[in-house]
Amino acid sequence: QVQLVESGGGLVQAGGSLRLSCAASGRTFNSYATAWFRQGPEKEREFVANIGWHGGSIYYADAVKGRFTISRDNAKNTVHLQMNSLKPEDTAVYYCAVGNPVKANMALMRRYSYWGQGTQVTVSS
Repeated sequence: QVQLVESGGGLVQAGGSLRLSCAASGRTFNSYATAWFRQGPEKEREFVANIGWHGGSIYYADAVKGRFTISRDNAKNTVHLQMNSLKPEDTAVYYCAVGNPVKANMALMRRYSYWGQGTQVTVSS
């Protein structure tokens, strides 16, 4: 069993930065890959980034590549998402999730077993 709690969301102007954190409890957290998803207003939830349990195997959605950076600290059971050059279209609730999807499936929600409650990110123009 893994419990996830996101934090770090807020209101920021376009071009600004935020750093999201996902704090996990549960001894098995370090054996899972961790992903960030987001769901904008009236949009479906979409994949943002994924990091393997060992900190490698990092993948990003095209929409955030070059602006967002995912990282993890297994000693602290935490995964971060550094978001730079934010745009209004990045406005969404951001969720972290853990699972062990193969590369071809990492953007599929159903491949993740545990989810946090989400943190709101709002980017003003």
